[in-house]
Amino acid sequence: MVNLTIDGLKVQVPNGSTILEASQQLGIKIPTLCYHPELRPAGACRICMVEVQGARSLAASCVYPVNEGMVVHTNTPNVREARRTVVELLLANHPTDCLSCQKNLHCELQTIAAELGIRDLPYEGERTEYPLDKSNPSLVRDQTKCIKCGRCVRVCGDRQGVHVYSFVNRGFNTTVAPAFQQGLGDVACTLCGQCATVCPTAAIVEKDDTRDVWKALGDPVKCVVVQTAPSVRVALGEALGLPTASIVTGKMVAALRRLGFTKVFDTDFGADLTIMEEGHELIQRITQGGTLPMITSCSPGWVNFIEQNYPDLLEHLSTAKSPMQMFGALVKTYYAEKSGINPADIVSVAIMPCTAKKAEAARPEMNASGYQDVDFVLTTRELGRMIKEAGIDFEQLPSESFDDPLGESTGAAIIFGATGGVMEAALRTVAEVLTGKELSQLEYHEVRGLEGIKEAVIPIGDLTVKVAVVHSLAKARMVMEKIRSGEVNYHFIEIMACPGGCIGGGGQPYPVSEKIRKQRMAAIYECDRDMSLRKSHENPSIQKVYREFLEKPLSAKSHKLLHTHYHAQNKF
Repeated sequence: MVNLTIDGLKVQVPNGSTILEASQQLGIKIPTLCYHPELRPAGACRICMVEVQGARSLAASCVYPVNEGMVVHTNTPNVREARRTVVELLLANHPTDCLSCQKNLHCELQTIAAELGIRDLPYEGERTEYPLDKSNPSLVRDQTKCIKCGRCVRVCGDRQGVHVYSFVNRGFNTTVAPAFQQGLGDVACTLCGQCATVCPTAAIVEKDDTRDVWKALGDPVKCVVVQTAPSVRVALGEALGLPTASIVTGKMVAALRRLGFTKVFDTDFGADLTIMEEGHELIQRITQGGTLPMITSCSPGWVNFIEQNYPDLLEHLSTAKSPMQMFGALVKTYYAEKSGINPADIVSVAIMPCTAKKAEAARPEMNASGYQDVDFVLTTRELGRMIKEAGIDFEQLPSESFDDPLGESTGAAIIFGATGGVMEAALRTVAEVLTGKELSQLEYHEVRGLEGIKEAVIPIGDLTVKVAVVHSLAKARMVMEKIRSGEVNYHFIEIMACPGGCIGGGGQPYPVSEKIRKQRMAAIYECDRDMSLRKSHENPSIQKVYREFLEKPLSAKSHKLLHTHYHAQNKF
C-alpha cells in the first residue's frame, strides 16, 4: 500500500495505482476524455492534469503512478487553466452543431466544457473537414467530431480483437480511421457498435432510422408491427431518466402503442422459437453425427466475425436464424395469414440492443417470407429518443401487455439478453426432450456471470454434454483458434459479440460499465424468476404455431422460414 495526500486529504491505495484512481477513492472528481475505466489508459488528452509537488510539469493523472508520500493538488489556478486551454483547443477544431447533434446532452466534451465554464473560443483557424462515412447500415462515422482520444482504437483492438481502427496521418491531419481511410462497410468490421458505446462525442453513432419509422407510422395504409428484444426491457428506462436496470416491460409496451404501432409483439416469442429449432438441431447433431461443436448464431456481430475471420469453420454455426429474424419471417407469413393482411402492407420494426442487427436485417438472405422479413431496426437509444419526441411521460404510463399471438413467451426467452442465457435456455429444453423427464432444477448457474469464457460439463440422462459460453470477440477468437487446432471438444458453444451479451450491446443507453452490466443481468434473471412459464417448449403459443403452421421443429417449412446458411465475407 502507498500513502499520499491529495488536496490536503490523506489516502492509502495499492501500489501501482494511478493518481486518478486515488482521487476517485477520495471522491475527488478529475475530468477525463481519453480515459475509460474498462480500457487501458492512454494519457492522450491531458485533460486530467494535476500538480504533483516537486514535479517540473503537470502530470496526466490517468497514467501517473502514485509514490509513497506524494502530495498532489487537483484544483490550482495552473491546473484549471491548463484544462481550459486543452478543451478550448479541442473545441477550436470541433463542429458547433450541438443542438442538432445526435449526442447532444450525452457528449462528454460538451459536459466538460460546461463544467469548466468555457463560454467563448479564443482560438480561431482552419478546421479539418471529412465526409460522413455512411457505407454500412449500422454505424455512421463523422471524423470532424473525432477528438483523437483513441477509445475506439482500444476497444476494437483490445476488447474485441478486431483492430479496425488506428491513427492515420500526422500533425493537424491526424485522425482515427480504418486502413487507407476506407469506409466501415468496406473493411472487416463486425458492426458490433462497441466503438459507439465508448466514443465520448458523436464521431461514431448508430445510423438513425427513426425518421423512416415515423413515416411508416403516419401511413394509414400500413400495418406497422413492432417486436422488442429481451434486454431492452431492462435498459430502456435508463434512456428516459429511470434508475439503472429498471424493469419497464409494461410501460415500454404502453409507450409503443402510444407511438402508433398497430401491434406490439415480443422478440421473446422468437427466442422460444429459436430454442425449439436450435435445440432440436443440437440433438440431431449429437445423436446423428453432425458437426460439433455447434455454435449459436443469434449474435450478428459474432456471425460477421466468423464469416470474416474463420470461414473454414462456418459449418459449426447453427443454421437457426436469430430470434429477430425468425420473428420477422413469421410476421409476414403466419401472422399475415391469421390476420388476413397483405404482407406487402406490413411494416415490421424491431427494437434491439444491437447496432449489428441493422445490418443483419438488410442481409439479402433474410427474405424467406418473400419480403424483407424485418424492415427497420431501432436501437434502445433510438426508441428512447422517439418516446421523448412524442412527449410521452414514460414514468407515468400504466403497465400494458403484449399482443397475441406473438406476444407470449417464457423465462427461457428473457434470459437471452444476458451472456449464458441462450445456453441455459437451450439446456432447459434439450434436457427434457432427451430424457423425457421434467427438470428438478431449472437454473444452470455454471453458465452465468461475466467471466469471458465459461466452461461446464452438463449431465443429461446418459449423455455428458460439454459446453462453453463466450462473450466479446477477443475471447471468441481464442476459442475459435482452439477449435481450429483441435484442442477442445465441446458439444455446444454460445458466443455473443458484446461484453455481457445483449445487455451490453452497441445500441444500449449511455453509459455502459461493468457495474451497469451486472445490474441489467440481475434484472434479466429477476424477470425469468417472475415468469409462470420458464421453458421454451412449454409456451402454448409456440405449440400452437407448430400445430397450425410449422408442423414440427426442423420441418421443411421450418427450414425454409427459420433457418439459413452463412458465407465468407471477403473484406479487407
